[in-house]
Amino acid sequence: MKTKALAVHLFTATGAVFAMLAMLEAVKGDWPMMFVWLVVAFAVDGVDGPLARKYDVKTNAPEFDGVLLDLIIDYLTYVFIPAFALFSSGLLEGWTGWFAIIVITFTSAMYFADTRMKTKDNSFSGFPGCWNMLIIVLFALEPGHWTILALVSVLAAAQFLPIKFVHPVRTARWRAVSLPMALAWTGFAGWAAWVQFDPASWAHWGLVLTSCYLCVAGALQQLFPAKV
Repeated sequence: MKTKALAVHLFTATGAVFAMLAMLEAVKGDWPMMFVWLVVAFAVDGVDGPLARKYDVKTNAPEFDGVLLDLIIDYLTYVFIPAFALFSSGLLEGWTGWFAIIVITFTSAMYFADTRMKTKDNSFSGFPGCWNMLIIVLFALEPGHWTILALVSVLAAAQFLPIKFVHPVRTARWRAVSLPMALAWTGFAGWAAWVQFDPASWAHWGLVLTSCYLCVAGALQQLFPAKV
């Protein structure tokens, strides 16, 4: 069991490698391949949590802090690299680009350090800093820069508002819908990046639909509490 628990930590750490591969592609301006690696890292992040709980890494491999390891990699793949891509891609120009990267990186650093980020039902309290999910949709759809700026501003503020966002794996309520939606989002995102964000790709609409569900499901659960 100790060996399997350690293997889970090693598996989680591969996310740092995928982050570096994504960053190398970002520096070259190869945005589709950057997102392919970010999607791979996203898939690793979705699998390592259940494995960590299954093999009880806190008990069987306590030498490594899995939560800290996960947060370090998440900040790179969810926040830092996507923010760099948004700034360098030209989707936002002039002061709007600077505003976006400062707001994204600063507020997300505070959110990731917030001890109140999880609710009792294992949902997130506030937007969980999943900027990778937003920015891949922006690359696919290429909305106007004012729309992008508005989305960044609203979601940055939403990190600190008492609005729930579901964790597709850990939030028990609606998990039968949320988990398939998250898996579908991963598939749509990977395919959209693989076809270089071809505007004719059906993956774009899949990305929009699954993103909308994952964004509002927690708030809907607050509006319509479960009957006890």
